[in-house]
Amino acid sequence: MRFWYLMVIAVMLGAVVPVQAQSGRPGQELAVDEQPGYEPSPDEQPAPPFNRQVVFFRSTEAPGTIIVHTSQRFMYQVQGNNRAIRYGIGVGREGFQWAGLLKITRKSEWPDWTPPAEMIARQPYLPRWMAGGPGNPLGARALYLGNTIYRIHGTNQPHTIGHAVSSGCFRLVNYDVIDLYERVPVGTKVVVRHAPEL
Repeated sequence: MRFWYLMVIAVMLGAVVPVQAQSGRPGQELAVDEQPGYEPSPDEQPAPPFNRQVVFFRSTEAPGTIIVHTSQRFMYQVQGNNRAIRYGIGVGREGFQWAGLLKITRKSEWPDWTPPAEMIARQPYLPRWMAGGPGNPLGARALYLGNTIYRIHGTNQPHTIGHAVSSGCFRLVNYDVIDLYERVPVGTKVVVRHAPEL
């Protein structure tokens, strides 16, 4: 009970709260490091349950809001009238999941990638900088969350959608992140929720 109280306070303050991963969620956790330079084949897609679709979705959030359910591996863009566009996502692996309330502060097409120092410490073989393009781990688009290191972005590894593999960012297949990018402006509210399945 105390955890949920602290989480509510943190969300009200716009903070990011780390959470512990729970077992029994969709997709197994993969031991997948970033693979700069890997270019997927054009027909490589996520598993069917994670395809983009319009779904029934009740929410008190305003249309346009993005709601992330990390335990379900889905991201929703609220449309109103109890509908949302649902995207399959890859989420943070154990120890890298979080919950909170942020806003999109910047958008970028085919973004360059500069791995943060924490990632370099874990994976010292990574490049210190990589130009945007099909082999870039950030994929076709990036939506930057607050002043954190977290982003909603594309991926050069579509097979990781539906799994807990990232360092805290949310990844979508490139055609989905392009779709989302066109729908949401800078300033869009992003609600990140993490709750184990019942």
